[in-house]
Parts: sequence; C-alpha cells; structure tokens
Amino acid sequence: MEGINYLKLNNISAYRISFNLSNYVWKIVIGWNYFEKDTVGKQFVRAVDSISANIAEGFGRYGKKDKIKFYRYSYGSIKESLDWNEKSRVRNLLSDREYNFIFCELDKLPKELNSLIKFTNSRLTI
Repeated sequence: MEGINYLKLNNISAYRISFNLSNYVWKIVIGWNYFEKDTVGKQFVRAVDSISANIAEGFGRYGKKDKIKFYRYSYGSIKESLDWNEKSRVRNLLSDREYNFIFCELDKLPKELNSLIKFTNSRLTI
C-alpha cells in the first residue's frame, strides 16, 4: 500500500473554493438586518452552501455516473449564487469589494468542476 495516494475531498480545488466562499458569504449575511436575511440572505447562503455540499456528496458516491450527477448539480447552484450575488449588489447589501470577490470565486468554479468531472471520467470505470 505504500506509495498509493488517495484523493481526499480537501484536495479538490472546486470543493475548497466553494467551501471557503460559502463561509465568506455566511459571514456577510449574518450581519444583515432581519428582512434582508429572511428574503435574500437565506436563499443566497443556501445556494452557495449547496455548491460544496453537492461536490462533497458526489465525492462520497461510489459510481462514476452518480458522482458526476452531483458535481453537475453544483453548476445550477453556481448560477443561482450568481443571481443572488447580483441581487445583493443591486439592493446595496454588498460592498463593491464583497460583490467582486464573490463574483470572481463563482467565476472560477465551472472550470474547476469541468476538471473534476474530466478527472472522474478518466479514472473510474464504473
């Protein structure tokens, strides 16, 4: 068994980026007033949380198709998070710096997910 490296969830770039981003968004939203948290904030946090959650769930699945299905669910959550980010900016809930950081991190994720899917397709036979 010596010399065998197993892929760990924290080694997956898409997971690390999305996990850190979800905590970044949480820290912002937690400081909003009740109405903003209850309307935009809850959905924004849920959308951004589900990116890393779906990657983690896919990682824990056995079959290639099942893994990739959950990785693809993350794409929808990325698009939803982009929408909530935009709404938060328009409604003056985010600073320009916060908005730009979130946007840039979300913008990285499709490429990272494509790499993860490609890796999964090439390494697994089932």
